[in-house]
Amino acid sequence: MNMTRIKSNINRRSFLKASALAGGGMMLSFNGLAGLQKEEMEELNLSEEWFELNSYIKIKENGEVTLMSANPEFGSNVKTSMPMILAEELDVDWKDVTVQQADFYPERFQRQFTGGSMGILLGWKPLRAAGSTARQMLVNAAAQTWNVSSTEISTEAGKIYHKASGKKASYGEMASKAAGVEVPKNVPLKGVTDFKIIGTSTKNVDGKDIVSGKSLFGIDFDREGMLIAMIVHPPAFGLKLKSVDDAAAKSMPGIKDVITIKTLLEDYERNAFDTETFTEMVAIVGNTTWEVMNAKKALKIEWEKISDSSYVMNGWGGKQTVKVPGGLESTQGHATRMAEMMKKPANVLRKDGDPEEAFRNAAKVLERTYTAPYLAHNTMEPVNCFAHVTGDKVEIYGPTQAPEFIAGTIAARLGIPKKNVNIKLARMGGGFGLRAYAHHMVEAAVISQKVNAPIKMVYTREDDMTYGIYRPTYIATYKAAFDKDNNLIAFHVKGGGIPEHAVHANRFPAGAVDNYLAEGWSLDSNITIGAFRAPRSNFIAGAEQSFLDELAELAGKDPIDFRLELLERAKTKPIGQKNDYDVDRYAGVLKLVKEKSKWGESKPNVHRGVAAYFCHNTYVAQVLDLEMKDKQAVFQKVYAAVDCGIVVNPDAAKNMGEGGIVDGIGNALFGELTFVEGVPEKKNFDKYRLIRQKEAPKSIEIHFVKNDKDPTGLGEPLFPPIFAAVANVLYKATGKRFYDQPFGKNLQVSQSKM
Repeated sequence: MNMTRIKSNINRRSFLKASALAGGGMMLSFNGLAGLQKEEMEELNLSEEWFELNSYIKIKENGEVTLMSANPEFGSNVKTSMPMILAEELDVDWKDVTVQQADFYPERFQRQFTGGSMGILLGWKPLRAAGSTARQMLVNAAAQTWNVSSTEISTEAGKIYHKASGKKASYGEMASKAAGVEVPKNVPLKGVTDFKIIGTSTKNVDGKDIVSGKSLFGIDFDREGMLIAMIVHPPAFGLKLKSVDDAAAKSMPGIKDVITIKTLLEDYERNAFDTETFTEMVAIVGNTTWEVMNAKKALKIEWEKISDSSYVMNGWGGKQTVKVPGGLESTQGHATRMAEMMKKPANVLRKDGDPEEAFRNAAKVLERTYTAPYLAHNTMEPVNCFAHVTGDKVEIYGPTQAPEFIAGTIAARLGIPKKNVNIKLARMGGGFGLRAYAHHMVEAAVISQKVNAPIKMVYTREDDMTYGIYRPTYIATYKAAFDKDNNLIAFHVKGGGIPEHAVHANRFPAGAVDNYLAEGWSLDSNITIGAFRAPRSNFIAGAEQSFLDELAELAGKDPIDFRLELLERAKTKPIGQKNDYDVDRYAGVLKLVKEKSKWGESKPNVHRGVAAYFCHNTYVAQVLDLEMKDKQAVFQKVYAAVDCGIVVNPDAAKNMGEGGIVDGIGNALFGELTFVEGVPEKKNFDKYRLIRQKEAPKSIEIHFVKNDKDPTGLGEPLFPPIFAAVANVLYKATGKRFYDQPFGKNLQVSQSKM
């Protein structure tokens, strides 16, 4: 067996601890008990409590293995893929494995966060070390029992073998003894060619429960004595609560109380995920959802305009003061302000060579501007959260991507120790950014504390869509210069947005052009924004790749060949030292998609568009085939080439990629949220347009580059480039370039049978 060795203590805490379980067996916990205080250790009855510890490997005498999944699950399949990594190095049969969702427990985990397509990337080595360490302890226990060298012992599918003597035992038989073995400092890891679980398609461990309707999601939660709560927030950004007449609502059947809540105190220093649009609102509490919804309609509330304000945020870049302007903002006003900003100097993010001189001496110059609107998340499961505050303790159950960040906020707001915030992680009915901002958990906790009862707070779809935390609105202008021989000699991107820009200054084609300039600017707003699937990349990839297609046409070159020539330039004569992409891997996905799509071959009545992009550590190239039938666009097929390193679960990886592609096409064609005097004009799916099944591509082929590189993310990287593939293929089909999202305003998309 081809193996490498790795130190088991790879983080600042002791990595694994072991203890005997009641009735025999062994349980191994990530980071062990290193985070517990002395008094907590004394209180633990290990024979019972270890069954409840988070992030562990548990082995019973009968050979059953339970693996805890630490990261929250919102459809990215981490609850299956991450335990697969554990099971691989533990060397067990997957059919003998049970997977359980861990609760939030920061003392025993390094990172309980799902986002940024970082779960598998960051968990790869720690999970492998955890599984291998457990396996080695079982081997060492067997070696001691049989009085042989551990180097003579092998394992396979949950069994331990000493071939020389013919002795064998199950993991369960050795589990109790292994619990007393010293944790090894160095452990062997399997070679990639020896993988038996990693790289095989494994069904979602929650699949059966999902389709059979088992309670997994926060919206399903119920408890005896639980009340239902709903909130009413200002109807427009730029407004705040002035007064409320709740007499009629309080007198309605089933209503327990109507209260005003404040979610963040004035002197609170926010963290990166404390994005809250409205910090003061009205909450209605009653027996049933229907009764509470009716009571909402009976409230008489007055609102007033906010004044300019600010707050301190201690975010990724340290402390900063965030300005919140007063006023009622509109989409038309945003467009005017952004156009004005594009005429002004911006912050220089990167500059190579002398782009100004190159543009002055150019034989040809092309300049194009691209825009994108705000987007709402619209997760399938509306925002919800259960909370029960009793004294100085709070129990939370609900959907969140980032429990670590919200736990401190809840503790600060309720005035209780952070260790008393018990967050149980529900499976999320969608996320991709929205549920990183767990304002709903703070709201639920405050409501529970004020009414002194367990409550489940539920947003209506209208509450959800009008609350904020949208994808920002963006603009970017690209300009490029060619010499008389059609060589690209200068490239300039200037991007802005409200309230952030989307320019990634060191990504391709940075490094491939002698004279390069990247600039960015932003404008403050009281409309709150946040992470949206592939933040910033979800706009700039579409703009950049659309522009590169137009440059290829101007140069008279094939669009894939044009990109490959630039990448070859970046490889042989790179410009600058900060280029954040691997040229060979980037070129590799372009070559693979060219091969798989048979790019050079023409198809009758089929138009083709291409795009490629690198983000979230993964390389993606896509070709989109489209037919025009009776002036309707029919998306026939998408070919995607992906380099994400080792693919842990191929079917799940394909599912993720297909979802990202369809989601991207839908947002490119239809996604748009507009405002008039601070009021979102689209509050439900009757107006906010999503892609329909019959509009999706008839076929999607995803091809993964095969290599032995550590795996990277898949939840986001296939989403950004498809925006450009859509724009580029629509140009081929209609003769018209598409610069402003959404592209489908004047386009008929076929809904013929699939």
